Amino acid sequence: MEKENKWDSSHLWAEELDTLKAVINKTPLVETIKWGAPVYTFNGKNVLGLLGFKNFFTLWFYKGFFLKDEAGVLVNANEGNTKSLRQWRFTSKEEINEKLILQYITEAIEVEKAGLEIKPEKKVVPVPQALQAALDADPALAEAFGKLTPGRQKDYNEYIASAKQEKTQLARLEKIKPMILEGKGLNDKYK
Repeated sequence: MEKENKWDSSHLWAEELDTLKAVINKTPLVETIKWGAPVYTFNGKNVLGLLGFKNFFTLWFYKGFFLKDEAGVLVNANEGNTKSLRQWRFTSKEEINEKLILQYITEAIEVEKAGLEIKPEKKVVPVPQALQAALDADPALAEAFGKLTPGRQKDYNEYIASAKQEKTQLARLEKIKPMILEGKGLNDKYK
């Protein structure tokens, strides 16, 4: 059973979305359903999707950041969070310009062929002072911590840093020392 999307208002724009689909079907993109909405792929990679919202319907380009957008129609739907995705919003069927849409889709396919993408930023979590002091005082603990994967080190750093009081940090530190010495990660039991 497919999960219903609360934000999906495609039923309000059925005719308009069908018109967009007819334009998209003139391209080599393949339609699939992902996240409960039509998504169009090229060589198995997401290129664009379409969906209706309460006040507009939209084409969204997964790598829209790389498009020239000479017509100035693309917007970042979630500024500050969304890196690559861009939307082209419509409020009426009359705004659908087939020639221009096909130009954008052709460019989006070329972006996919070129393999352009924005690499996710790695979140660096510094070693908290309490943990660093324990590592400095215990060479065996420091060696064991150094052998952990970066992800496990990050989990331990976040675990200690998230405690607001020093006594809580120290209590957590005592709890994790044996796990570190055994080469185990904080969340291994959940994996």
